[in-house]
Amino acid sequence: MASVLWEWQPPVMTTAHLSPAPAATRQVIKFDAPLPLESGQSLTPFSLAVTTYGTLNAARSNAILICHALTGDQYVAEKHPITGREGWWSLLIGPGKVIDPAHYFIICSNVLGGCMGSTGPLESDPATGKPYAIHFPVITINDMVRAQARLIDHFGIETLFAVVGGSMGGMQVLSWAAHYPERVFAAIPIATSYRHSAQNIAFHEVGRQAIMADPDWRNGDYPDAGCVPARGLSVARMAAHITYLSEPALHRKFGRTLQDRSAVTFGFDADFQVESYLRYQGAAFVDRFDANSYLYITRAMDYFDLTAEFGGLPKAFAGSQTRFCVLSFSSDWLFPTAESRALVHALNAVAANVSFCEIETDRGHDAFLLDEPEMFAVLGGFLQGCARLRGLTR
Repeated sequence: MASVLWEWQPPVMTTAHLSPAPAATRQVIKFDAPLPLESGQSLTPFSLAVTTYGTLNAARSNAILICHALTGDQYVAEKHPITGREGWWSLLIGPGKVIDPAHYFIICSNVLGGCMGSTGPLESDPATGKPYAIHFPVITINDMVRAQARLIDHFGIETLFAVVGGSMGGMQVLSWAAHYPERVFAAIPIATSYRHSAQNIAFHEVGRQAIMADPDWRNGDYPDAGCVPARGLSVARMAAHITYLSEPALHRKFGRTLQDRSAVTFGFDADFQVESYLRYQGAAFVDRFDANSYLYITRAMDYFDLTAEFGGLPKAFAGSQTRFCVLSFSSDWLFPTAESRALVHALNAVAANVSFCEIETDRGHDAFLLDEPEMFAVLGGFLQGCARLRGLTR
């Protein structure tokens, strides 16, 4: 049983105040039935913060689930209430764009374990009345998807027209396709992998150790102490942000340009623009993200491995009728194209319906969030073809 804790509807706007952002409905939905977790524990109750755009059609066949990446949230196509910045995928989603709310019912929820309204370390433990903090149960990507499935049930949707996501969002897409193939008409995993590599686990461990080494972490119970491990979380973000870019992109953007000075200072201030940029990214991240959530969500990514779970990657998709469109980027060294190709080969091995495109760009992993016309063209063409097959008029 699920209940809406609160709902927000945008005010009626005159033509003089029209915004390119789509009208959004924001809700926090509480689920009372226990959610079993892969760790053996369960959550009762749990809530998901969700934003929707567009209208669900009478046949309930036009729903698209957007799955966000590690540091994303449900504010996918509108200004973020904390940062004031545009939605993280507002280039892709909105009126007249590839995923248009005039045609689709678009759903994006903050993942289980997140820190923007869904149940996670920041939220209150019903047993104590205090934030879960480090006492929140360890979760997995599959747990996140199982919670999303409850959300889709809440909307009365039997089959999603499409599930779309990049990076960690792409892992969720693959989990949906592997565990709920009958509920996914089309799956679009972007810049992702079927399992987290040793290199990526290593980068995450550096970030986690930076957080846990901060004296203000207080063994994870910093909410009770009224403090935040800002220095550790900032360093974790700085280290991760480097992996989202490529060396050519960093060189093009910063090179060895000095920051507000004509010569080096022979000290440890931010002499170079790239240093100043990373410090800014770290500091800004602290304002919108919870340190414990960072620990839990990175761990969920580390545990993701469809090959180990199913005893072979092809077995994860055997018999699937889902249509796949797999996208990678040539300069992405966090989730390199070789991993996407391995996924495509596994899908081919079980005669799955799969399209694949490697997009040439020097912008690194973050390319899936940027203005990449080729990506938009491929996604647009794939979705239009699926819409015709699904009987959705465009």
